[in-house]
Parts: sequence; C-alpha cells; structure tokens
Amino acid sequence: MSARQRVRASQGDSGELGIHNERVLFLVFESMKWDIHALCSTASVNRKLRAVVNRLLWRSVCLYRAPRMIATLTNGSLNGRIGGGWHTLAKLMFFCCGCKPTRHFRLSQPTAGHRVKASRFSKTSGQSFLSKSCKGDLLYVSDMCEHQTGDKEEDQLGIYRGVFRGFHRSRTRACLIERRVKLEESVMCPYCAAPVWSMTAARLVPKSAARRLGSHDGSLEYFVCVNGHLYGSCWLVPLSSDEDGYEEEEEDVECFEDGRRRISYDDRTMTSGSFGSTGEEVVED
Repeated sequence: MSARQRVRASQGDSGELGIHNERVLFLVFESMKWDIHALCSTASVNRKLRAVVNRLLWRSVCLYRAPRMIATLTNGSLNGRIGGGWHTLAKLMFFCCGCKPTRHFRLSQPTAGHRVKASRFSKTSGQSFLSKSCKGDLLYVSDMCEHQTGDKEEDQLGIYRGVFRGFHRSRTRACLIERRVKLEESVMCPYCAAPVWSMTAARLVPKSAARRLGSHDGSLEYFVCVNGHLYGSCWLVPLSSDEDGYEEEEEDVECFEDGRRRISYDDRTMTSGSFGSTGEEVVED
C-alpha cells in the first residue's frame, strides 16, 4: 500500500476529514435548522463541498421545510431522486425566477428574480393548470409573487412556479410528445437549465388556470421543462371595490410586513362555488 493509499484508508469510508465529512456537515446544519444562507456559502467554497451539499444536504432542507409535499412527490420514498436534483427543488421553493418577455407574453422590460421568505404550494391549485386529459397528474403550484411593473395600479404581474410528481410518466408529458410540440429554442428552465415546452404554444393551458390566478384568459403563459418544473407569469385583473371590501376572518388573511393584504389563490378564484385548497407553506426561518 502506498503512502497516499494509507492516508485515504485512515480517513474512513468518506475519504474526507474535518468539515468535509458528510456526517459532520449534516449535524452542523441540522443544529442550524438548515439555514439556507449558510448552505449556499458552504457550497461556494470548493467543488467537494458543493457536491456534498447538492447530493445530501439540499434534500434535508427540502424534507425539513416541506415534509408532506416531499413525501407526496417521492411517493414516500424519501431516498428517491427528484427531477433536476434536490438543489433544484430547494431553489424552486425559495426563489421567484422573475419574468422575461416571450413570443406569447408581452412585457416592456424583464422583471428580476429574487429570494422569497415564504411560499405556499398547493396540489389543488395545480389541478387548475392541467387540461382535462391530464387531470390524473399531480402538480404542486406556488402562490403568486406579485410585482408592480408600471405606474398604473393595474400593472400587476403575477409570477408562479411549480413541480410535477413523476413527470416522465405523466399524461402531460405524453400529450406534449403525442402532439409533437417542439421544445423552445431560446428558453431554458431557470431552475435546472433544462429545455422547456411552452404550454401556450402546445394549447394545453386550461381556462381554469386564468380563473385560479385572477387573470384574463390569454393573459398568462407558463412553461414546463423536461424535468417537470413549471414556471410562468400572468397579468392580474385589478380587484373591484366590492372585492376590496370583502370581509374575511383575520386568521385566514396573510399580510405583508407593511400591513398590506396579500391576495390568496382562493380570493382570486372567480367561481360561483367554494374551491378548497390543500397544500403546504414553505417558510424560511
């Protein structure tokens, strides 16, 4: 055995010492309640740490922040794989990707992406984004991130994102392939950099999506990448004075830090009946 081999053997199965040891890293970040800033800083130190963080620690972040959603996405197999990787799913949880103008969505200037403190992901909302032939799929969609894009009050842009369970076996993917929908040439997924399909170009955007978002039919667009990540944007319909005066129990209203009322999916759903929503709030401590 050479000197180098003896050193590697003395370091144990992981082949790493000190902070590079996976168990040590896990315990450190577990004690920090999976602080996202610290994880990002650690991953930027060197290639070895980035590999450990991407392969092991981001999965733990996802499990800690959204255990029910992860259990559903993985069919209870928490050691299974996620399309695009666990680091991609963690980014999707806490990053609004912003919006760029596309051939089907006019925008005077791009809206920058940014980190979010909290998001709510709902599979009930996800059903509104599936065409009738794809209702058997399971899709989680986040609440909207609202952006003011102009001087007028009505210039409100809503940006949203989501993730499919088992996209490679989904009916949505099968429909895209059956219709021979081409992947977009100049658009890539902002979360995993994979090629994407435009659901607008595929004519797979149901009217229920606009109702759910509080947008006009045809005033929205969303993409789905080959790994099953969904993201899109829409122009929001301004709330009428009657809707502004709608009274709601205090515990059901989320507020921004400055006290402004946050309009939820259920507030913006324009249906005659009730539309419940089952989901999970993902919060950064």
